[in-house]
Amino acid sequence: MANTRTFPASTAATATPIPLNRHRLRAVDRDEVAPPVDPSSFLPPLPPGATWLPAPQHTLPSLPGQPPMIGYLVLLPADQQPEPEPVAAEAATAGRQLVRIDSAQRIAEVDGHALDLTYLEFELLAHLVAHPHRVHTRDQLVTTVWGYGHVGDGRTVDVHVARLRRKLGAEHRHSIQTVRRVGYKYAP
Repeated sequence: MANTRTFPASTAATATPIPLNRHRLRAVDRDEVAPPVDPSSFLPPLPPGATWLPAPQHTLPSLPGQPPMIGYLVLLPADQQPEPEPVAAEAATAGRQLVRIDSAQRIAEVDGHALDLTYLEFELLAHLVAHPHRVHTRDQLVTTVWGYGHVGDGRTVDVHVARLRRKLGAEHRHSIQTVRRVGYKYAP
């Protein structure tokens, strides 16, 4: 006996309209059709000469059981690039800086003391400090810090995080937190 299910013709041909003024993410039905949206309606005004492109799907994070995400890349001409600024995370206690990263001189400091970091340790710490309270999966960290796709079992990231925690010292090692079965986050 075949498993068949019939639907009235009126429900199959009807598409649910999507309100354009909605700014929150939501799940969509597989048969739901979204009208084309101009990203300039929700992106900030672009500087002269800048353009935007849809981000490739493989560069966006995906969560199990959730619909795919949509993102955009904003491209600026080389002569309009902003100057990089040192990234610093402020400690909530005692008003002092917990970790200070100077990307131009490639110096990382904790409580005024310079850390002796390898190239990848510095890049990993700078990335985590630049995005505080954001959870990064091991695959995202390998892609953004190491610069290539996932190779191995993710233990490479675990080893580098353990070394970073050791170099931060007992007082500050808790600032890099483990999110079980997901990855890591920096919480000053």
